[in-house]
Amino acid sequence: MRFLFLGDVVGRAGRRAVLETLPRLRERYALDFVVVNGENAAGGFGITESILEELIDAGADAVTLGNHAFDQKDALVFIERQPRLIRPLNFPKGTPGRGAGLFRARNGADVLVINALGRVFMTELDCPFRAIDNEITACALKVGADAIFVDMHAEATSEKQALAAFVDGRVSAVAGTHTHSPTADERVLSGGTAFMSDAGMCGDYNSVLGMVADEPVNRFLTRIPRERFEPANGPATVCGMAVEIDDKTGLALWTKGIRLGGVLGAQEPERWGL
Repeated sequence: MRFLFLGDVVGRAGRRAVLETLPRLRERYALDFVVVNGENAAGGFGITESILEELIDAGADAVTLGNHAFDQKDALVFIERQPRLIRPLNFPKGTPGRGAGLFRARNGADVLVINALGRVFMTELDCPFRAIDNEITACALKVGADAIFVDMHAEATSEKQALAAFVDGRVSAVAGTHTHSPTADERVLSGGTAFMSDAGMCGDYNSVLGMVADEPVNRFLTRIPRERFEPANGPATVCGMAVEIDDKTGLALWTKGIRLGGVLGAQEPERWGL
């Protein structure tokens, strides 16, 4: 299975880049399944239903969220009628939406997509480790699902790496999100799980985490908010993680970070031979 994950889509620049690039990537690499993190897609904070549908129409099979999941209040309503929108699994019981979903890939495989929110330097929610463990016990690799992907939306690299070690050999891939900067540590762990500490964002990197730099700089200098954060709108880089998954085992054969466009150096999954 050829699997692609794209990191946090930030604002109009990130949306534009993904909507233009993803259809070409699906065709160029004959992708079987695509997940996109959309939690910053609407002006940097949350997602709207129309944006969600644009991402799905462009080729996303599922869209994950994070700590900004419900910044757009309408999300509390439309998430119930959008099964491809996955919010963090470890929100309290009764939170609208779903934290995991089982989807059919283009090659006929069943893919379980899980989203979880870290707790270090973030809002205290239920334990993501136990929540994910319960999910992959109930729908185990090659028993309930042919492939399992986890989007671990967390601040601390240590928490993301620890989660990957905890599920190594039981899921196909774990991608870290939230910090918006792609790491250079993509690899297949000893048990066969592909991992990358942070897939990076799809957005304008001439910015502070995708936002126009003036207001973040002001807040560091003065500690006083002066105006709203505004997404930077320059040329965007599409960042993510490509994974080749063994159809027999559901584990990763190899993985590669992907960076296209904008100001970052280009990187593509050359092992797909295209």
